[in-house]
Amino acid sequence: MPRWWRKVPSPAESPHTFTLNTRVVTVSAADDEPLLYVLRDRLNLPGTRFGCGLNQCGACRVMIDGRAVAACDTPMWSVAGRTVITIEGLAESPTAGRLQRRFEALQAGQCGACLSGIIVTLTQAIDSGAAHDEPSVRRILDAQLCRCGSHSRIVAAALSALASPASQDPAPTP
Repeated sequence: MPRWWRKVPSPAESPHTFTLNTRVVTVSAADDEPLLYVLRDRLNLPGTRFGCGLNQCGACRVMIDGRAVAACDTPMWSVAGRTVITIEGLAESPTAGRLQRRFEALQAGQCGACLSGIIVTLTQAIDSGAAHDEPSVRRILDAQLCRCGSHSRIVAAALSALASPASQDPAPTP
């Protein structure tokens, strides 16, 4: 939570230990502080975006124990001892890398505010076998809001990543 937002003293903080992007971290935070604020403000991981703060837009999705969840609605007490993967942690994921290259090649995102959550959600869905055709991709992305209207291109990029072998991925732009 931004410092200017707090009008009352923050509740007592306690240490929370969890695995973050393959390394074990311990961070001091209030038990009810949202994971999103800890990731962005204390651990300097800005890739996970603040969208609505109400678990309605999907911009803040991270993976917890392999499942895509909203970081804005996840209290710190619930991540203790678990594995959290952010968009930064997906840098080595072949699926996420492939999605990112397809998104770039098809210019699937205009502003990018929603894309980290969408990439996390699609990576989890593809790796688990839940995304395999257009209806499944649309169903998976139903809870993800794209404010700039790129949803059709986002679906096209996801389908392109599903349909083509990795060897046909476009080269990354320098």
